[in-house]
Amino acid sequence: MKITTKMVKDLRDATGAGVLDAKKALENANGDFDGAVDILREKGAARAAKRSDREAGEGVIELYSHPGNRLGVILELNCETDFVARGDEFQNLAHDLALHIAGLNPQYIEREDVPQEELDRELNVLKSQAAAEGKPPQIIEKMVEGRIKKFYEEVCLMEQKFVKDDKVTIKEKITEVIRKTGENIIVRRFARYELGESTE
Repeated sequence: MKITTKMVKDLRDATGAGVLDAKKALENANGDFDGAVDILREKGAARAAKRSDREAGEGVIELYSHPGNRLGVILELNCETDFVARGDEFQNLAHDLALHIAGLNPQYIEREDVPQEELDRELNVLKSQAAAEGKPPQIIEKMVEGRIKKFYEEVCLMEQKFVKDDKVTIKEKITEVIRKTGENIIVRRFARYELGESTE
């Protein structure tokens, strides 16, 4: 299939990829737009993985207050240089992440942050629920596997679907900005406060 200039432009507009990367992705996907987007995402994820061990000591503390001042978020988002920290891509990402945290209330950043005792408790509950449905052991195992994935999606920031675009996860959203800025980006920590909530 012939790759036109318009196809390349549309893909660049959607992904922020360079001309050559966009053209190559379209060629590899035989002109399929969604396939080309997936190829660019995978490439971005590979580059992001290479950058993940680089020191990220710059960044911002983003403060978000929901209209009415009944809910607020403090987020520390880090990158490698002050130059990137002051750029629009990074600033917009920090704002979007704080807004997302306000809306979806994640408890942890990554799967690895979930305490083992909480995970064990959740697994026991899910196994009991599946067993109560009278399923055989091998089906129970598959059901628990699916439900624990859903649990991670509910409580872990990186696993959640982005509040402004449910076609991408937060991890993919951050990877996209890593690809565009060329720097490692890390969610260091966050806190979410809601007026009147229990402090226990």
